[in-house]
Amino acid sequence: MTEVWPDYPPLLLFAAPFFVLFVALEWWGVSTKVLRGRYEKRDGFASMSMGVGNLISDALLALLSLTFLMWVWKFRLLDWGFGIWAVLGALIAQDFLYYWKHYAAHKIRWFWSAHVVHHSSEHYNLTTALRQPWNSPLTGFFILSSPLVLLGVHPYLLGFVGSINLIYQFWIHTEAIDKMPKWFEAIFNTPSHHRVHHATNPRYLDANFAGIFIVWDRIFGTFVPELDAEDITYGIVKPVGTFNPVKIAFIEMVNIFRDAFARGLTIRERFRYVFAPPGYSHDGSRTGSVDIKQQYIKNHPDQLGTPGLPKSLLEK
Repeated sequence: MTEVWPDYPPLLLFAAPFFVLFVALEWWGVSTKVLRGRYEKRDGFASMSMGVGNLISDALLALLSLTFLMWVWKFRLLDWGFGIWAVLGALIAQDFLYYWKHYAAHKIRWFWSAHVVHHSSEHYNLTTALRQPWNSPLTGFFILSSPLVLLGVHPYLLGFVGSINLIYQFWIHTEAIDKMPKWFEAIFNTPSHHRVHHATNPRYLDANFAGIFIVWDRIFGTFVPELDAEDITYGIVKPVGTFNPVKIAFIEMVNIFRDAFARGLTIRERFRYVFAPPGYSHDGSRTGSVDIKQQYIKNHPDQLGTPGLPKSLLEK
C-alpha cells in the first residue's frame, strides 16, 4: 500500500520575504539610532549572500539527506503519525535533539567546519541569522537526526518542525531587544541568551545551545546568563578576516584537510584534527575553549565561580 504523507507548506520559503523585510527595518533603525545595534555594510551583505547560498545548496543536496532518513524510516520502532499532537511532540523532541546536535557542532571539528560560518560575523544583527553554511549536508550532519526517525518521527514531519525551529531563531539574532519578561527568559531562548552563545568572551564560550527552549541548557549545565556589566565581543576566537562568501563557506573545511594531511603525524593525530574539538593541535600550540577559560581564570582569579567560569574548570 502506498504511504500517504501530508503536504506540509514550505515555511522557510514563505518566511524569506519577511526575513528581508525585518533586516531592512532593523538596519534602518540601527542607522538612525532608533534601535540599538551595529551594522557594517560588507558584513551584512556577506551574511545575506551566505543565506542565499544556503538555500541553493540545501535545495541541491536535499535529496542526499532525505534519501538517507527515508532509508532509516524503514527500521522505525514507532510511527507518530502526522496529527496535531504528533506535530507538537515532534517540535519538542526535535528541539531536544537540536540542542545535542548544536552541542556536537561546537565540540566536533568536522561539524564545526560548517557551523563556524554562522559564528563568523563580528556583528550581531538579523543578517547574522541568515549567515548559514553551504556544506552542512556534506559533513553528514543530517545523520544525527536518525534517532528521532527511528523512534517514529517521519522525515517529512522532522523537516517541518525543523523549519519552525529555524524561523523561531531568526528574531533572537539582535541587539535591539534587551531582555524579555523573566518567565519567558526562564523557558525560551531569547536575544539575551543567544547573544551569549555568539560571544567570544571566555565566560560565554560553549554556552546556550538551545534552539527554542532554553530549559535544555538549564538542565544540562550549559546555561550562562548575559551579564550587564560585561560587554560582548562577537565572532570566533580566530576571525576569518574576509567578507568573501566562498572563503567564509569553506575556509575551515580546507584548514581541516590541511591539518589532517600534514607530514609527520600519526593516524591518531590525523583523526583528532578532524573529530576532536576545535582548537586541538598535536603539539599543543593552539587553544580550545576550555584552555581559554582556564587562562582567563589564571589572569582573573577573582572571577572563578562566576557565571560561565565554574570551579570545575580547574579540574580539567
